[in-house]
Amino acid sequence: MSERRRLVGPDEQVSVRRQCELLGISRSGVYYVPVEPDSEELELMRQIDELHLEYPFYGSRSIARELRGRGCPANRKRVQRLMRLMGLSSRLAPIQVLHGGPSL
Repeated sequence: MSERRRLVGPDEQVSVRRQCELLGISRSGVYYVPVEPDSEELELMRQIDELHLEYPFYGSRSIARELRGRGCPANRKRVQRLMRLMGLSSRLAPIQVLHGGPSL
């Protein structure tokens, strides 16, 4: 997709709108400039990473709860978005940890 976006440029003969139509991309994607995360978000991502390393079986809900317990207000959807951005996902906890029974 980004390769096609790079093909679009100012042209005297073909408008940006027509170039986007021909390439099958949206004009808003051509004009979009990504925003770098601010320091607050980077700190939150660091804390999420720290919690994920400690509790790899925690999902976004549990991590958001832990963050709130540490005094960092972050809702589940924000945590979920940042985890997705960081490529983190919860892992299944071992059965004996959850139920106290023997492992399989």
